[in-house]
Amino acid sequence: MSVSSIPIPSKFNKLQVSEWFKGLQNDICKALEHCDGKGIFEEEIWQRSGGGGGRTMVMKDGSVIEKGGVGFSEIYGSMPTRIAESFRVERDNEFFATGVSVIIHPSSPMIPIIHMNVRYFETSCGKRWFGGGIDLTPIYIDINQAKDFHKALKKICDKHHPAYYSQFKERTDDYFFIKHRNETRGIGGIFFDKLSETEDISMAALFEFVKDVGSAFIPIYTGLIEENRNEPYGEKEKAWQKLRRGRYVEFNLIYDNGTKFGLDTGGRIESILMSLPPEVNWAYNYKPGPGTREEMTQQYLKKGIDWLNL
Repeated sequence: MSVSSIPIPSKFNKLQVSEWFKGLQNDICKALEHCDGKGIFEEEIWQRSGGGGGRTMVMKDGSVIEKGGVGFSEIYGSMPTRIAESFRVERDNEFFATGVSVIIHPSSPMIPIIHMNVRYFETSCGKRWFGGGIDLTPIYIDINQAKDFHKALKKICDKHHPAYYSQFKERTDDYFFIKHRNETRGIGGIFFDKLSETEDISMAALFEFVKDVGSAFIPIYTGLIEENRNEPYGEKEKAWQKLRRGRYVEFNLIYDNGTKFGLDTGGRIESILMSLPPEVNWAYNYKPGPGTREEMTQQYLKKGIDWLNL
């Protein structure tokens, strides 16, 4: 069943969200298999001992995708103490969390790494919110493609609230920042967390925004694949790719809240760490040569860049 064909109950509820997320996972996997042309996602169903489970879909050694994961989870049960402290909610609570997480590592260094996540969380004390976003990590930054990426995200945000893009872009710059390197993970995107209802915005309206974010993944990323899949590269570009992947690993293992949440809630470790690339490298005190594409990319790995108006 495709995302568009899932019936939407008139009253917002957690199962409605979970069912839509399941359909989103299916649609993304099908689209990526079609775009790759060779790779097939392998399915693994897992159960969480404390309640719930999920479905992890992994592609390896495709014609375009070297390693890619599309994970769905729906977990629930007693609130772990560390999660209660992190989210600043009461400890004696039940929780429910569901989401879809996508991370794609292409073989070609000319195709960007992409990450997308949409999620929903609620507690038995009545607190509930959405989170998610899309961010892009090019190995080589292409200014025009960066502009197009941010334009697409701004269009989605503007449909729902005029302040969303600027707020969520800034949060992305702040969140996907490798503090010990003083550089961003990539060119950012949008990131939001604890997005909850207000007097003016209902949970149903927020869900519509989250659906638009999730649905944007397919056209955005398949477009980037087609635009870059035939670009030539050699050993120099592959070596740079492995160094940039190393930065990706550093962020995910040190700073990423999703990784921490999965570990703190007893999630399946293989599913939690499916975001890591297949091959990485760390070179001691590496500095790109002056005037190279590597140096240009390095110069753009910083906060606050107005990608729309470069």
